[in-house]
Amino acid sequence: MKKEGLLKRCVALVIGLFIMAFGVALSVKANLGTSPISCVPYVYSLGFPLTMGVTSIIMNVVLILLQMALLRKEYQPIQLLQFPVALFFGFFIDFTMFLLSGVHASNYLFQWVLCLLSCAIIAFGVFLEVKAKVTYLAGEGLSLAISRVFHKEFGKVKVGVDTSLVLMGIISSFILLHNLQGIREGTIAAALLVGSIARFYSKRLTFMDVLSGGKEDNEIAIQANAIDQNKKIIITIAREFGSGGHEIGEIVAKRLGISFYDTKLIDLSASAGGLTPEYVKEHEQKLTNSLLFDLYEQNYAYINEEMPPLDTLFMVQSKVIRDISERESCVIVGRCADFVLKSHPNCFNVFIHATEAYRIQRIIKEYGIDSNLAEKELEKKDKERTNYCRHYTGRSWGKASNYHLTIESSIFGAERSAMLIIEAMKKRINNS
Repeated sequence: MKKEGLLKRCVALVIGLFIMAFGVALSVKANLGTSPISCVPYVYSLGFPLTMGVTSIIMNVVLILLQMALLRKEYQPIQLLQFPVALFFGFFIDFTMFLLSGVHASNYLFQWVLCLLSCAIIAFGVFLEVKAKVTYLAGEGLSLAISRVFHKEFGKVKVGVDTSLVLMGIISSFILLHNLQGIREGTIAAALLVGSIARFYSKRLTFMDVLSGGKEDNEIAIQANAIDQNKKIIITIAREFGSGGHEIGEIVAKRLGISFYDTKLIDLSASAGGLTPEYVKEHEQKLTNSLLFDLYEQNYAYINEEMPPLDTLFMVQSKVIRDISERESCVIVGRCADFVLKSHPNCFNVFIHATEAYRIQRIIKEYGIDSNLAEKELEKKDKERTNYCRHYTGRSWGKASNYHLTIESSIFGAERSAMLIIEAMKKRINNS
């Protein structure tokens, strides 16, 4: 670790702490409630003759001690830096509260302006703190410690910790102040927005990667390696549920004498990622609600040591797909393979669709789905794939311009659809 690089990161951390503190002070001035991590110190600063900065330091020290008690010998000495970070953060809160002492929200609209501005400012501070990669704040440290000790997902643990802090703030407010203060609609806004805005900064302000010595290793955007052997042919097949994409892909692979990958990718991904095949099968290509997942995923913006499990699975599967494409010609069904292999010189992308009646008939016959539930099952599966594709690729699933060929299998059937793919693929390769 170069001293110059460490110095840069430490400076970024201190600046990030100051910006976060400024945002916290601004949220206090908005008087719509502070963020979950700040509501407890704020309430105790009102109930005792202490500044918010001092109560923030006390709370963060308690959270650090809880981390040490949980992790014991596994507590890393580098995380002792959380103590000076807590001191700096507390001092900056009091200093910025002094700087903003003349600011007063005159009406409800202005309160919301200050509240939303505070969310954007706190998020930028969080972005700098995470980008610095020196340490993390005590609240995130406690969430990470609980996650590791009890083997729970970090995102779920952080939601639990934030919820507990809000409940503690509410109870303390009624006990000390005999009314509710510090927890209002602004607290909910901060819980929902700060992490999401921090992730937005991380995606857009890539020039800040110099602080950590380059691009993030866990970045979701896939940049496929250049493939030297241009003769390898990869056919990717995206498909509507029940359209027969699996069957068509098998026929194409058999006719061309190349490998076929669909369910086989489950075992390969499980092996590569240290996961169980059951976990991969249950979670791959599924994202039931993109908005709710984004709200959940934003919890990971506060720390760089953990990734959302679905992001990890997507990265593992993407690497498996790229490794296969470098090794052999093949047909790959689903898994956003058309996006993962977008830089492959001989990748031919196909989308299979069909009429609803055709699809319903197939899933009843092939998968044994009850006829009364078939239509809802189609809608559910297609929605999951649409959300998954949009979240991880930014593309519209099923949009014709994203593929070299789209086929309505209900018109041509499996055999003829397979031949159309082979003919079109050969024509493209010969003309390229």
